[in-house]
Amino acid sequence: MKLILFTFLFFTYLVLGTPLVNNVLAHSFPKKPIRIVTAESGGSSDFSARLIAQWLTTELAQQVIVDNRGASGGIIAAQIVARSQPDGYNLLFYGSNIWLMPFLRDNLPFDPIKDFLPISLTNMSPNVLVIHPAISVYTVKELIALAKSKPSELNYASGGTGSSNHLAAEMFKSMAGVNIVRVAFKGAGPAISDLLSGQLHLAFFTSPSVSHHIKSGKLRALAVTSARPSSLFPSLPTIMSSGLPQYEMTSMYGLLAPAGLSTTLLKILNQEVVRGIKSSKIKELLFSAGSEAVGSNPEEFQTAIKSEMQRLGKIIKNNGIRGE
Repeated sequence: MKLILFTFLFFTYLVLGTPLVNNVLAHSFPKKPIRIVTAESGGSSDFSARLIAQWLTTELAQQVIVDNRGASGGIIAAQIVARSQPDGYNLLFYGSNIWLMPFLRDNLPFDPIKDFLPISLTNMSPNVLVIHPAISVYTVKELIALAKSKPSELNYASGGTGSSNHLAAEMFKSMAGVNIVRVAFKGAGPAISDLLSGQLHLAFFTSPSVSHHIKSGKLRALAVTSARPSSLFPSLPTIMSSGLPQYEMTSMYGLLAPAGLSTTLLKILNQEVVRGIKSSKIKELLFSAGSEAVGSNPEEFQTAIKSEMQRLGKIIKNNGIRGE
C-alpha cells in the first residue's frame, strides 16, 4: 500500500507538480498517532501540552500523546525531536529554556534555530515580584532603594540556572544596579517554603506558584515582569512602569517541529493549534493555571524566539551565567 501511494505521489508530482501532492498529503495526514515531547509531568509545559494534545486528538481524529522528557533541562526532549523525521508525527512543546540553552551550555546536540521549525507561540506567563511581608516596602522603587542601602544583605529565591525566575532576578539586579544574593533551589516548592517562613526575602515566581499566597497575605506582590499589565494580576503595575523602562521578562511556550516539515503540514498544524488555543475552553483553562493564551503564526513565533535570544542572551553573557 505504501509503495502504491509513493508511486502515485511521484508520478503526480512529475505531471502536475507540488500543489496536488500537497493536497494529497493534507488529506492523508495524520495516518498514525502524533507524539508531543515536553517537560516533566505536572509543570506548566506539561499542562499546556496536554490541552493541545486533547484538542488535536478530537480535531484530527487521531490520537495525540504526550511524552514527558524533562531531564537535562530540556536537552533530551529537544534532541529526540530534532533527530526525528520531519513528517509531523514528532513535535516539541517547551518554553524559553530550549532556545536560551546555547547561552548556558556548550556542545549542545541541537541548534534551536536550524533544527526546529516554529509552529505556534501558544501561551505566555509573566513572573510576579513577591516579597515576605516582614519587609517594609510596598513598591518597586522602595525595594530598589532598600537594596541599594543594604548591598548583599537581601536575597532572592531561584529555581534552576537559566530558569525564568532566575533570569528575571538577574535582569532586575542589572538594570536597577543592586546586589541581591541568589539562593538556588532545584524546584519552586522548597524555595517558596523558605520564602514563606521568612528565611528568604523576595522572588520572581510564576503566577500559579504564588497567587494563593498573595491572596492569603503570606506574600506581598509588588509588580509583574511583563511589558504590559497582566489580566492575571490587574491591580499590579509592571516593573517596566515602576522605574526600569527596559525591563521585560515573560515565559513563552510554544510548539515546534523538526526542520524540514513541509509547508502543507506546517499550515495544518498551525491552524488547528491556533484554533484550539483561541477556543474559550482552552483560554479559560490556561488563564486559571496562570497563563495567557496567544496563538501565533510560525513567522511571529520565530521572530519572538530570535528577539528573546538576543535580549536575554546579553543578560546571560554579561552576568556570566552558566548551566548546571
